[in-house]
Amino acid sequence: MKTRRVFLSTMAALVAVKSFAQKNSLGPQYPYPISCNSYNWYTFFGRENKTWGEDLGLCFEQLVQTGIPAYEPSFNNAEEVEKMSPFLKKTGIQMPSIYVNSVLHTQTDGEKSISTILEIAKAAQKLGTKIIVTNPTPLVWGGDVLKTDEQLEIQAQNMDKLGATLRKIGLKLAYHTHDTEMKAGAREFHHVMLNTKPQNVSFCMDVHWVYRGSGNSQVAVFDVLKLYGNRIVELHIRQSVKGIWTETFGEGDIDYKRFATALKAMNLKPHLVIEQCLEDKTVVSQSCVEAHIKDLAAIKTTFRAILE
Repeated sequence: MKTRRVFLSTMAALVAVKSFAQKNSLGPQYPYPISCNSYNWYTFFGRENKTWGEDLGLCFEQLVQTGIPAYEPSFNNAEEVEKMSPFLKKTGIQMPSIYVNSVLHTQTDGEKSISTILEIAKAAQKLGTKIIVTNPTPLVWGGDVLKTDEQLEIQAQNMDKLGATLRKIGLKLAYHTHDTEMKAGAREFHHVMLNTKPQNVSFCMDVHWVYRGSGNSQVAVFDVLKLYGNRIVELHIRQSVKGIWTETFGEGDIDYKRFATALKAMNLKPHLVIEQCLEDKTVVSQSCVEAHIKDLAAIKTTFRAILE
């Protein structure tokens, strides 16, 4: 009887995973499944004084409930990748991209970060990962202390070196920014983009951080798209209303329908990663699962121009 129960339980799980994958597939015409970033979940869990990632079984159970077929976690080492592996395989959730932090503005720290990221990337590649996203750490998070010209030059050299190394093993490096890189005429952002080779360093455009970092400017968002759209491989997608992040994705400060139309005109099909997060002034009325279900539906509607 115990063996029979185990068999039936296993078969039910396999059927559920297969149904989940079929329902959420975008078909062969789109290169990546819609994903969500782990930071969303950290903010929702943090609101309830919980820590996302402590119980991976519970985390993946909730991920499956949202219907979102893929997940972009953040890793600090290769051991964390191995720990997550069985949950990805059990649920059928894909991991086309991962996020890793790096310190690249000094030679010593740059060498350490490159070595660590390569270990993480090789472990993740075995699980289907294609894109490695990194945001070089600022000197001070949330501060106005900016990197020197010399540090920016070293950072760009290390970014290009990392990207070239990843490219040799079949992976793409995607440069991500927050608001700090947009300060002082966006000198850090432009230096990295202009002093790395497109074949080595792609662009993960975090649309709202470009918006916020440029003084809440939608003009800046579309200018960055015009300047570097041909290097975009991934988008981090978040919306706000009157400058405050909203609980769910929808209409707001950034005209994402216009953005999707522009992507179509440029023949771009980037990896779409939901990163609708909470901040102090966000009005919250629903659970993280409920919010992500709505996010997925809204993303499919808003980006229909490139998904079809």
